[in-house]
Amino acid sequence: MQVPHNSVVLVVDGRKLLFLRNEGDAAHPNLTVEHAREQDNPATRDQATDAAGQSSLSQGAARSSVEPTDFHQLEEDRFAAGAAELLKKRALSQDYESLIVIAPPKTLGELRKHYHKEVTDRLTGELAKDLTGHPIPDIEKALLNA
Repeated sequence: MQVPHNSVVLVVDGRKLLFLRNEGDAAHPNLTVEHAREQDNPATRDQATDAAGQSSLSQGAARSSVEPTDFHQLEEDRFAAGAAELLKKRALSQDYESLIVIAPPKTLGELRKHYHKEVTDRLTGELAKDLTGHPIPDIEKALLNA
């Protein structure tokens, strides 16, 4: 994938985001960090206090009447929505003309639900991979190989 000069590259998952800018050219990206954020998101078992509700059946056996809430996933979805809001604000302030988003498939799907038109107009590429924990040279390589 070509990464145009001065493009913004967002590397995000459900709890970390990294805004990078390409100071190199399209064929030889040189990504530099503009902004990073990480949010604590404990497992659902550490966030929930109650078990799912119970319902009795005619045979006397009980089973869950509702699925337990996945608080961890809800928080990851909120984080993705917040990342989409940051993209919108930056697009509306003319901060970037070209955007590439790198995120795990589930996070990418959640981001897409919240993209503003100004963001989609600037979106030049997406890569469905989890690269938030990888060093920048690995991110550059993944982009070039995409």
